[in-house]
Amino acid sequence: MTFGAVSQVALGDRPGVLSRWAPLIGALLEAVWLVDAASLKIIALNAPGARMLGMDSSELLGVSVESLVCTPEDMMFWSQVSAGATEALFSDTLLRHKDGHTVWVTRRISHLPPAADEPGAGHWLVALHDQTRQRQSEDERETLLAELRATLESTADGILVTDLAGRMRSFNQRFASLWSIPDDLLVEKNDEAVQAWMRRSVTESSAYNIRLAAIQDAPLMQASDVIKLHCGRVLERVSLPQWSKGRPIGRVYSFRDLSEKLAASQRIEELSHTDALTGLPNRRALSERIDYAVAMARREGSGFGLLSINLDRFKQINDTLGHSFGDRVLVEVTERIKRSLREVDTVARLGGDEFALLVHQADPRGAEATARRVLDSMVKPFTLDKLSFTVTASIGIALYPSDGTNTDEMLASADRAMHRAKESGRAGFRFHQPRKDVDLLSRMRLDHSMRQALKEGQFRLHYQPQVDLDYGRVIGAEALIRWRDPVRGEISPAEFIPVAEDSGFIIAIGDWVLHEAVRQAALWQRRGAFMPVSVNVSALQFQQPRFVEHVADVLLAAGLPAALLELELTESILVHDAHEALQRLQGLADLGVRLAIDDFGTGYSSLGYLKRFPIQRLKIDRSFVKGLPDDASDVGIANAIIQMGRALKLQVIAEGVETVAQREFLAQAGCHEFQGFLYAPALDVASFEQRVFAPPRIKPPASLRMMRHANGV
Repeated sequence: MTFGAVSQVALGDRPGVLSRWAPLIGALLEAVWLVDAASLKIIALNAPGARMLGMDSSELLGVSVESLVCTPEDMMFWSQVSAGATEALFSDTLLRHKDGHTVWVTRRISHLPPAADEPGAGHWLVALHDQTRQRQSEDERETLLAELRATLESTADGILVTDLAGRMRSFNQRFASLWSIPDDLLVEKNDEAVQAWMRRSVTESSAYNIRLAAIQDAPLMQASDVIKLHCGRVLERVSLPQWSKGRPIGRVYSFRDLSEKLAASQRIEELSHTDALTGLPNRRALSERIDYAVAMARREGSGFGLLSINLDRFKQINDTLGHSFGDRVLVEVTERIKRSLREVDTVARLGGDEFALLVHQADPRGAEATARRVLDSMVKPFTLDKLSFTVTASIGIALYPSDGTNTDEMLASADRAMHRAKESGRAGFRFHQPRKDVDLLSRMRLDHSMRQALKEGQFRLHYQPQVDLDYGRVIGAEALIRWRDPVRGEISPAEFIPVAEDSGFIIAIGDWVLHEAVRQAALWQRRGAFMPVSVNVSALQFQQPRFVEHVADVLLAAGLPAALLELELTESILVHDAHEALQRLQGLADLGVRLAIDDFGTGYSSLGYLKRFPIQRLKIDRSFVKGLPDDASDVGIANAIIQMGRALKLQVIAEGVETVAQREFLAQAGCHEFQGFLYAPALDVASFEQRVFAPPRIKPPASLRMMRHANGV
């Protein structure tokens, strides 16, 4: 008989029992069996209870429940029920489907005690919930997660997934490896500790935090950044929003290690600019540096030198001893040349046995001095594999801008000069002489014009104030020659001074400058203004036999105390003949004349010379001032000169100061004085007096005040 959706089987004369539970069983949506406690047979079930196993109700009615179970747990449970146990059971289990497969279910078995008028031990109500689809979904999800995990772990990028609040939801081991995150932080799943570790790992934590906050505040932002870590690693971070159902739910960060790529790129760049054998810059790198030197020289109105070096008869070494031996010789030549240069200069290998030197801020004397040092470095015999031999070189010198205005012209000019050196017998140097006849004629005309200019009084002196950095007072003036030709107009000293030095006329010009500067200083003194003047002295002028006596005569004739005259000497003068230079410097010092080294740092003075010579002042060359305070090289050189000067108890003055920042840096570094456009350019006498001698007047140096007091003045 049937009650609604519930099927039953009659067991003896107990239809009342089934009628009691039938409405309840039929009303349940879950699969339900009613099992007789005594026989353990299904005596009633609803439709879902049959469909779950793919059977009709008639196939299950009267079937022993023990025949349907698949697990030892269920078999033991029903065995205990047969023994009289009445405890309920709730757990997951497996049932056997009609077609043979197993079905995952969650089942609850509850004991239904018999009513007072019912015989037997009562019934068991078995409620079943099919978990097959849920299990399949879970399996699919586990499979998907496993595939996703495998994908994440197989990528070379580090992956970090966060929610919208920035909390870590997932990551791969590559992420932990790139950031070197300790295992204990990852095991603890301490988001804050991991984030703190990452913040400490970056070199610019402040910028990192600001950028990360901006990304988190904009859920839809797509971002790409480069992050540098303290360990030296460089990471590219790409951040994309994570979406679900059309809205952002988090963010995915991918981290890629760029360190090797950047290192490889840098290595490729280095190789493209470097000679493989010697490690020197190659032709390409030299061309770029010449281009830069040209731009700087145009901006500053200065010049530089380019030397082309070619080893003499080097082919004989390769032909006789082999190219491997020749390569070793080239490496040794490289080291000798490098030791002959200043740090600011560049030596490059152009190929084979050809080298080139870029000499910054070099006039003809500076370029010649460099060439001589290179030649001197080759004098010592070479010794390789117990074989001693000599290597000489021919050097050609080109000067900017007279010998070329771009890289190609400068290289060609230096190369032509080098070939002239070889034609002249090798083992020497030659300057470039473009359009030889025209150039010589031009120099002859300039030399003649200079001589006429001196006779006709066309030269004049301008005076650039020298200022005390501590008090801002003008404490001296440098005398600088100017020439205005009636036809050609203003002619730069950089144009006519080299010609004067080459012709020897620099002696006459230098003598005129000395007389005129001393005369002007004496005139200022008689007016009550004690203004020391500085005069540049050329090498030829300094080497004149009676130079010291001549200075004394000039001072005496003008009536100027020697303490108000300072002579500025270049470093090359001091090292040319140290013994003779020391005698002359001592003679000048005995007169009371102050002595300064001009353009200090561009030559090659040794500390030994500075200690022995009676020098009172060092002048920092303008080439080391122009980059202050931002250029690290200029900062280092300026600091070194200032500290060295102070250690030797010398006054230090900086040339070419054009900005307040330069002045402030020099003052903080301990420099004593400066001169430059920041205070004033070189001024004519009237402008100088108006600019400098306006009240309050400059007080005389302490030495002069003491001198005047002793003389009752």
